[in-house]
Amino acid sequence: MCDEWTGRGWTPLASEAKFASEWFEVWRDDTLRPDGSRGFYDHVVAPPAVTVLAVDERQHVAVTRQWIYTHRQPQWRLPAGRIDDVDTEPVAAARRELAEETGVSAADWSPLGTINCADSLTNHQDHAFFATGLTNGSDRQLEPGEADLELHWLPVGRVVEMVLAGEFPHAGSTFAVLVAKVRGLV
Repeated sequence: MCDEWTGRGWTPLASEAKFASEWFEVWRDDTLRPDGSRGFYDHVVAPPAVTVLAVDERQHVAVTRQWIYTHRQPQWRLPAGRIDDVDTEPVAAARRELAEETGVSAADWSPLGTINCADSLTNHQDHAFFATGLTNGSDRQLEPGEADLELHWLPVGRVVEMVLAGEFPHAGSTFAVLVAKVRGLV
């Protein structure tokens, strides 16, 4: 069924989509596990996403705060969003998301890496980028679900403190800030 499984100890026998929306799909795989037992593995297939750590010349970071429906609370996070079909590569999605959520464009882009989110549940990945050389360009273009998205510019040191205090529960945001900190970018 899937050549990528050869030699890994897992043998997919059948796979069935149980639910599909414009945002994700839920699949149930009938599998033989590495120990030889048979069982089902339910998982979510989701498009990849991007997160942008945008730092201006004053060493302030573009940070958003909005209600996150699935967590039932407002959260701090960096500008982020999914990679759409129109995006030719992850950095194109990062440019688009930064402009949509902040109205800012960046001259310089560096990849920070990719993080797997909720491995046992989903294939979802988040590509993180570091953006500098910022200029205000256009009005924000928020989607209907982002109508409450607030934009803040916080000092880099404060953002690092907030990440370390657990105030940025978004995996891509935490990953981006910590990688940038370790690399000496912030």
